[in-house]
Amino acid sequence: MFDRLFGRRSGSAEPELPAIRNITIGRTVVLDPLAWRRFGGALLFPFDSDTLQIVAQGVVQLDGGGFIHRFYTDEDVMFQAVTNDRAGQDVTDVTIFAPWESKYPTGRGERPAWRERLTARTFTDEGLPEYSRAWFGDEAERQDPVTFWEDLHDDRDGIVDRRIFQTCMLYARTVEGDGRELLLAIDQETEAGEVSFEIMLGMALELGEFRA
Repeated sequence: MFDRLFGRRSGSAEPELPAIRNITIGRTVVLDPLAWRRFGGALLFPFDSDTLQIVAQGVVQLDGGGFIHRFYTDEDVMFQAVTNDRAGQDVTDVTIFAPWESKYPTGRGERPAWRERLTARTFTDEGLPEYSRAWFGDEAERQDPVTFWEDLHDDRDGIVDRRIFQTCMLYARTVEGDGRELLLAIDQETEAGEVSFEIMLGMALELGEFRA
């Protein structure tokens, strides 16, 4: 999904958040539910609605150019668009992810162990099948995960309300009917030092499978 490394955003905030294909805070995204229902019960993707009410927006600037725009609901469903420009006129990739599980480390060794899992060729967890590494291919036994800062906004004034540092890896598995389910495994830490481990399941969308 991402072909470039991520980097921490630098410089001052833009005066206003961009709307990506008319999507921004306060808007409703209407999805084509056949995008995933056509695969029947093959997907574990924990989402079965045709609308998203956007309440927060995240922006990541890629180290080598380009941007990631993320749009969140109250239920932490994440609609994501990768673009070549901040204004979002050139969209290259669209995905939707829903939370599967959140974990909060309580012991000293839990975080190093979790991060080690993000380097592996495959990923699985309780109740999940095996997913293969989608970023960088699965040839190498180990691969460093991707890291980046995400600037999060609760309104459209362009002022960053909070920032989260994320270390993550994308995995995928093939399902019946020529489908592909994505798994995003994340280690995230707020600026206040709060850490959580996140597993999200999702899928890619075509540009004609949503509107706002």
